[in-house]
Amino acid sequence: MAVSAYAPASIGNVSVGFDILGAALKPITDQVLGDVVEVHDGSQEFELESDGWFAGKLPQDPRKNIVYDAYLGFRDFMKEKGIPVKPFRMVLHKNLPVGSGLGSSASSIVAAVAALNAFHGYPMSKDEALRLMGKLEGKISGSVHYDNAAPCYLGGIQLMTEELNIISQRVPAFADWYWVSCYPGIQVSTSEARSILPKEYSRKDAITFARQLAVFIQASHTGNDLLAAEVLRDVIAEPYRQKLIPGFQDARNYAREQGALAMGISGSGPSIFIVMKDLGKAEEVQEWLKRHFIQNEDGFCNICRICEEGTVITEL
Repeated sequence: MAVSAYAPASIGNVSVGFDILGAALKPITDQVLGDVVEVHDGSQEFELESDGWFAGKLPQDPRKNIVYDAYLGFRDFMKEKGIPVKPFRMVLHKNLPVGSGLGSSASSIVAAVAALNAFHGYPMSKDEALRLMGKLEGKISGSVHYDNAAPCYLGGIQLMTEELNIISQRVPAFADWYWVSCYPGIQVSTSEARSILPKEYSRKDAITFARQLAVFIQASHTGNDLLAAEVLRDVIAEPYRQKLIPGFQDARNYAREQGALAMGISGSGPSIFIVMKDLGKAEEVQEWLKRHFIQNEDGFCNICRICEEGTVITEL
């Protein structure tokens, strides 16, 4: 028996929802934008192979890879349930760059947990799986947050509720929005991006943050795309983090000239996203970013829609 789990890239924060809003991405082409984990029958407790464009950036020791932690978390869950873990061989296809702002760690974690769960006949509920995913993300970032894991696993745009044992709720996405996602090829660590933020915010910024998030959610549910786009701005992180991203302001200026609805930093950066309604203009923005924003051969740029399905399981 063998299964494969594809977990898409995601945008954390989505500008207006610092740590509590996330969106899964799906390129409009056949481009793979997410990590894949396969689980095969094996002869050992844990065996890992890694390949893919960014596999060389991973620790050489498989037990220092985040998917090993995913296995340990899954094993602990199974032990509590009194269910044995089968010997297996895991293959990680690492397609997302580490420290990119595209939910790279979440993608590996989600794909690993989802694949292990499917391989064992789904002993975990979706809620149990998501809680483990969030816990594993917290080991990397220093605190549990779901704004990458939830959309990566469940799909769509997700608002983190974390009340009444409800982790997140889906927010309607605008079907005619194109999300131009661009990774410049450099790395920004989540801890570095967090350390640059102020420890306190003004009352004005707090009120603006709350108002914009509330208006975005309301506009999304009522289908008012112009209003949703108008408030898709970041007063919490972007004013401080943009200095970590070379060419950010030039990209913003160009996006405005091309009629972009919105632009923001994807997660902690350095990736950015630009929202367009016209595909032709989105393609022009994509080409400009390839020429002027991408810094090296590791960079890439995709025109995406919101990935509504989230993680996809396939039997091999």
